[in-house]
Amino acid sequence: MFRYTFMGLLGGREGTAALDMSADALWGFKNKEPGSNCSSELLLLSSQVYALPTVTGQHQDLRYITPETVAALLSGQFQSLIDKFYILDCRYPYEYKGGHIKGAVNFHRQEDIFEFFLKKPLLPSVPQKHLILVFHCEFSSERGPKMCRYLREEDRAMNEYPALHYPELYVLKGGYKEFFPEYKDLCEPQSYCPMHHQDFKAELMKFRTKSKSWNMERRKRDQITRLMKL
Repeated sequence: MFRYTFMGLLGGREGTAALDMSADALWGFKNKEPGSNCSSELLLLSSQVYALPTVTGQHQDLRYITPETVAALLSGQFQSLIDKFYILDCRYPYEYKGGHIKGAVNFHRQEDIFEFFLKKPLLPSVPQKHLILVFHCEFSSERGPKMCRYLREEDRAMNEYPALHYPELYVLKGGYKEFFPEYKDLCEPQSYCPMHHQDFKAELMKFRTKSKSWNMERRKRDQITRLMKL
């Protein structure tokens, strides 16, 4: 898979948009006969363009956006490109209640992600515009990326490649910890409760124990599914 980037105005500001192509698609586009009809290649490219400018992050398989880009998204700077967006706060409920990005929805369980986004997939009301999901946790180093990958894996399993219900997934680089100091006015309440807050040790232990149990159940279901396909 190759990633190309190009510079341009995105939502009224300078940035880069990424587009991904398989090796075969890239070769076919670059080696098209002069004067021939290349509409199929152009359709491929237009369908793969991402609406938000991305930056490098901890996990190379994920697309990261900065706190500045999330603030611009909340202020409507990308409304010409984006029909709907969802900010998925993957922290534990006590962290979320202690301060979160305005409009963010708390999803700390994979089952809730599946129920909300995949049981009956959401669609943009304007087909030409994008529907995007932004994941984050405290640092966006583990829980947010894990949820992002989970949704992509389940989405991929439900569709015939390369079709996806949600082709455009992002992770907030630095998580809430990086966003909050710069954009307190975009948080509610305007505070920050870390995962390891001393007042919530019991809650942390409870959620971690439940998370391990959910992961074990999922692995069992995946093993059964693979055996049934043999």
